[in-house]
Amino acid sequence: MGIFVKRASGGDRVKSFLSGKKICVTGGGGFLGQRVVAELRAHGDQDIFVARRRDYDLSRAEDVERLYRDSRPQVLIHLAAVVGGIGANREYPGRFFYENIMMGVQLIEAARIHGVEKFVQVGTVCSYPKFTAVPFKEDELWNGYPEETNAAYGIAKKALLVQLQAYRDQYGFNGIYLLPVNLYGPGDNFDRNSSHVIPALIKKCIDAVENGERIIEVWGTGKPTREFLYVDDAAEGIVLAAESCNVSEPINLGSGKEISIKELVLLIARETGFEGDIVWNTEKPDGQPRRCLDVTRAAKLLGFHARTDFIDGLRRTIEWYKTQAN
Repeated sequence: MGIFVKRASGGDRVKSFLSGKKICVTGGGGFLGQRVVAELRAHGDQDIFVARRRDYDLSRAEDVERLYRDSRPQVLIHLAAVVGGIGANREYPGRFFYENIMMGVQLIEAARIHGVEKFVQVGTVCSYPKFTAVPFKEDELWNGYPEETNAAYGIAKKALLVQLQAYRDQYGFNGIYLLPVNLYGPGDNFDRNSSHVIPALIKKCIDAVENGERIIEVWGTGKPTREFLYVDDAAEGIVLAAESCNVSEPINLGSGKEISIKELVLLIARETGFEGDIVWNTEKPDGQPRRCLDVTRAAKLLGFHARTDFIDGLRRTIEWYKTQAN
């Protein structure tokens, strides 16, 4: 899959900024990070420093400083985050707030001090207000409080947008801010306690089929909607932004299409071969009522459009999990 739409022959568009730059990618060994690193390398950007949690605890100032000494980046793409589904957000709100805000705040300040040319901050759709009008427009980001179950995480990430805009105003610091919707794809987190909705449902259905179980339980009512972006498409958008974007306004990254949780469950059940009963545990939270992004700004500023058909991406994800489970 190619990275850039309307890209000049020979990769000229990438060479105009990123080629020859020292690029540091935090979280570069993770689900999204591996794709971003691969996309950069596929287009000739070889001087890439991958910062992994085992080597740097980015919530600690001394580790952040050591990272900048080791990598000496001209461009930093900050993907590292402490994330999880509704259950994990409810259980660890303090950790999700502290680690995410401390990583971002310290990395941005150190980037300013070390003269980084561009800082790419990847935020979260969880930062939007609980009752945002659909489709979510970036200008609505401050018109209300986030959905309670993930508010701590969403606010921590949103605070970094304020920091980047303040630093641009005072220091001329070139920080950009992206708001990706829920990601999915091969290599996602399928851990029972911390996974997001798509891998959690795939695991439930496949495990039930393999164990001969006739019932699966799903949280909530099934009424909320969600939007999903294939991980390779997200990597494309991030690299496009790193190469060509220099604005202070946040930019949504998504497919612009929503699906209800009920429809999603039925679709995953069909694709995994689960033919049993689905029990809805309505005592568990639904989360945000609806999620669907307005992707006009990404199209206009980045030339970005999601490429992967949802069914195709879902099938690739299911097949990947089956190979890992076996």
